[in-house]
Amino acid sequence: MSTQEKVLIVEDEENERTGLAELISAWGYRTDTAKDGLEGLEKVAAWSPAIVITDFKMPRMNGMELLQRLAEQPQQIAVILLTAQGSIDVAVDAMKAGAYDFLQKPLLGEARARLQQILQNAARQRGTTLELEVTRRKLRDTGLFGEMVGASKVMQEIFHLIEMVAPSTASVLITGESGTGKEMVARTIHELSPRKNKPFVAINCSAIPETLIESEIFGHEKGAFTGAMERRAGCFELAEEGTLLLDEIGEMPAGTQAKLLRVLEDRKLRRLGSKAETSIDVRVLAATNKVPEEAVAKGELRGDLYYRLNVFNIHMPPLREHKDDVPQLVESLLNDMNNKHSRDVAGVSDSVLQAFMTYNWPGNVREVRNTLERAVIVCDGKLVELKHLPPNFGSGGLKISAGDGDSIRMDVGTTVEEAEKMLILKTLAATNNNKTRAAEILGISLKTLHNKLKEYGGSGVATEAAS
Repeated sequence: MSTQEKVLIVEDEENERTGLAELISAWGYRTDTAKDGLEGLEKVAAWSPAIVITDFKMPRMNGMELLQRLAEQPQQIAVILLTAQGSIDVAVDAMKAGAYDFLQKPLLGEARARLQQILQNAARQRGTTLELEVTRRKLRDTGLFGEMVGASKVMQEIFHLIEMVAPSTASVLITGESGTGKEMVARTIHELSPRKNKPFVAINCSAIPETLIESEIFGHEKGAFTGAMERRAGCFELAEEGTLLLDEIGEMPAGTQAKLLRVLEDRKLRRLGSKAETSIDVRVLAATNKVPEEAVAKGELRGDLYYRLNVFNIHMPPLREHKDDVPQLVESLLNDMNNKHSRDVAGVSDSVLQAFMTYNWPGNVREVRNTLERAVIVCDGKLVELKHLPPNFGSGGLKISAGDGDSIRMDVGTTVEEAEKMLILKTLAATNNNKTRAAEILGISLKTLHNKLKEYGGSGVATEAAS
């Protein structure tokens, strides 16, 4: 135990008070004692403990009264109430009044081990709370939240949601268009949670072949299938005690979704080819660029899995809906690019900023990052100028109008399917058949793009796209 948190023990029985203080001191905490609630209040005021362990039955002021008085104070104190056996009603009332936890006396055997675990959890939560307060101040002053940037009302509302959900263990479903920063939201939740010192593992369900995705997620035993030469841990085991992000959850095959649901409900998994189950302790976050309700209606996402994951929802807006954040976003990303490429670009010119503010950014924050990274690399001065931007910047990829080049001509009566095909093929042509870039511009996953191209005839796509 390295936190050295202060723990105050309030107990009227001297032997129990002394013994508990010695035990908790041996676990690495700083301790002090009080013989009743009134003395406990005085010690709290003078010593400012992070945690108070108090007996329920005491003279002058009992543990419930002390809990209620501490709840009125501005500083957050985790109160652990000790009750006699059979006092479950008292414990319930204490939890309703704001107690962090309760234990039944005497504290022997398993009860001591549970007390140690409760103290560790309370200390971790306090650390998270203090970090959140620092983050709040930073947000108020600069509009920064972890690695995220945004002083607009919509972004500050998102920061507030992250702030609320981060300390919990609740599953979170993060939605929004491609490139809006869904993985960054997940990383920020992890960094502001008690699991921050444990692994953060992210897996993109759309980037893994269907035949391998179960092995990647759940792991496999040697010989489970052709090519399984050794036992391999899956993402759940790699993220043990930490956080797992399942990105593009809507692209996960239906059979895998069913197995995932069972793991989430039972907190146990079975590697492919194994007869044994393994218990897991992993917080699961999920992200999708689809509208979840529509994906459920289409059968792309299981309804029961959706409701299991959607305990808490955070929707990331497209950049075009909060473009007042663009200047600050550009400044933050320029700092990153300068560090990454050992450059010293001071900023962007007024003409570039104006171009950025009028552009709709179909690829969202990811497109801003890619545009600035290229500009920083080719920049030969202190400021990024228009000449440093990509040649086709500002075209937005395509326009539906009567023309040619980077535009599409459509007659009245064109079906939605035909219009979609024209848009996809023209986007591929505009990106020199760069499928990853085309998917970003179109706001769809790479897997969806590949599926669409298969529908259009496979080998004939490149020729048609270039025509």
